[in-house]
Amino acid sequence: MDGRHRTRHLAVGLGAAALTMTLTATAAPHSATTTAAERYGWGDPLPAWSDEFGYGSEADPAVPDRAKWRLAGGGPGKCWPGHSDNGRRCDANTRVIGGILRMTGEADGDTGWLASQYGQKYGRWEARVRSRATAPDNGRQYHPLLILWPDSNQHPEDGEYDFLENGAPGEPCAEAFLHYPHPEDVPVQQEHARKCGVDLSQWHNVAVEWTPDHLRGFIDGEEWFRFSGGANEDRDCIQCAPSMHQTIQLDNFHGDGLQSAVYEVDWARVYDLPDEEGAR
Repeated sequence: MDGRHRTRHLAVGLGAAALTMTLTATAAPHSATTTAAERYGWGDPLPAWSDEFGYGSEADPAVPDRAKWRLAGGGPGKCWPGHSDNGRRCDANTRVIGGILRMTGEADGDTGWLASQYGQKYGRWEARVRSRATAPDNGRQYHPLLILWPDSNQHPEDGEYDFLENGAPGEPCAEAFLHYPHPEDVPVQQEHARKCGVDLSQWHNVAVEWTPDHLRGFIDGEEWFRFSGGANEDRDCIQCAPSMHQTIQLDNFHGDGLQSAVYEVDWARVYDLPDEEGAR
C-alpha cells in the first residue's frame, strides 16, 4: 500500500490560465502554538477521526488506537514491504510513548507507517510534527511525510496530496507535492511548494484544506501554498480527487544502510467542511 514511485519534479504542462497558486515567502512562522484551525475558525475536530495520542509511556509503549488507525503489516508485530519495496514497514516501528506518536526508521531499512481508518471527500487535516536524524549523515536519509491518500488505493488515477514531504528529517525547508488525478500512462502530473525558514527538527503545526475550489496548505497557521484548477488533456483538476484518508509515513527510498531517524506526532486532527463549502 502506498508503495508507488514518487517523482520529485514540477508538474508537466501547466496551464497558467487554468491554474491559481500562491507560495508564501520565507518569513518567520508564527509561534508553534498557532494552528490553522484556531486562526481560521475550523471549529472542533472530529473526535472519532482525530487522535491526541494521550496514552502510552516509555515503560509501556502503546499500539496506536486501532479504532482510528490501520497498522503497518495489518496488525501488531507484523510487517509488509516498504516504499517501492525498499526495506519494510513494520507495526513495531510506530508506537505511542508518553503522549507522542513515535515513528522510528532503522539503519536496516525497517520503518513505520500509519493510516487513518476514515476517509472523506473534502475536509481539513492538521498535525503537530517534528523529525530528526539519530545517526551521522551518510546521504541515505528517511523521508518524513503527511499524506492524503485515495481511499480507492488507485494512484495516480485518483491523485495524492503530500502536504508535507521532505527528503530528510529535520530539514530547514518544508516541501509539499500535490498530485493531480491522472492516467498512469502520462508523465507525473504534480505541483510543488517549498517554504524555508522552517526548522523541521522543532514542533510545527502542518495543515491542509481541501475544498471543491482549492487545495491550501498551512504551517503554524500561515498559508504557504494554494493550488486550484489546472485540468488539461492529461489530468483532472488538482482538487478533483475522490475520497482521501490521512497517512503518516517515514519512507525508505534507499533499501538498507540508512541514516536512522525518528518522526514524532503530538496530535493529528481532522475537521469537516461546513455544508455550504463542501457543496460547491
